[in-house]
Amino acid sequence: MEHTGAISKMITTPGTPVEYQLPVGDEFVAINPLLGKEISLTWKNEIRCINCGRVTKKSFAQGYCYPCFISIPETEECVLRPELCRAHEGIARDMVWATEHCLQDHFVYLALSSEVKVGVTRQSQIPTRWIDQGASQAIKLAKTPNRYTAGLIEVALKKHLTDKTNWRNMLLDKIAEGISLFEKKQQIGELLPAELTQYLCTDDTITEILYPSVSTPTKISSLDLEKLGTIQGTLTGIKGQYLIFDEGKVINVRKYGGYVVSFTY
Repeated sequence: MEHTGAISKMITTPGTPVEYQLPVGDEFVAINPLLGKEISLTWKNEIRCINCGRVTKKSFAQGYCYPCFISIPETEECVLRPELCRAHEGIARDMVWATEHCLQDHFVYLALSSEVKVGVTRQSQIPTRWIDQGASQAIKLAKTPNRYTAGLIEVALKKHLTDKTNWRNMLLDKIAEGISLFEKKQQIGELLPAELTQYLCTDDTITEILYPSVSTPTKISSLDLEKLGTIQGTLTGIKGQYLIFDEGKVINVRKYGGYVVSFTY
């Protein structure tokens, strides 16, 4: 079977395991049933902006052309650094978008992939955000009325926790042992500045996430679709936004948003 078109980040549906679909053009290809089978992606030497659709020689911020990258709200600086958000002051590239995405309830969370990390996401993005990061467990730490306040909490906790995912260890399932997210939440909560403790969340539910896999790699080799042109092999797992092939070869699908490919299986 062959599908051709621009790809974007895989769509996930919570389940045991998580269900994945790969958007290819106007089609959505179910990926879980392809585990253990030979698949290939061939780049057609074309990139289309995932926002406006125009052809671009270079992709910015995982799929945008440069004009969109510097103008649309989806690529504003506060997307990566919530503490820089100014929507609560009425300042944003697009206040309608900001009202729907920044001036909504946000959660600061603790997620366990290889180690415990702190992060920020909108309520509507739970558990999608955790799945995209390849977390095996996650717990809500604080609930805030906007993105900015959540960013202040995240910044305060960066002194004690990482805000990055070690993607290699995550894909190798090298998870730190003996960690209780519930206990870590109690410890971290005590480290918050007094003015931010009012936002601590009483929901101590730990979300467990299982990813589709037929085997766990013992080593990891990241593949560059643009350099190789074609990536093929037996699909052995899917985690975060990565496709995992035999011999530990992996590709970060999200990195190639807007790339026009031929996907065959």
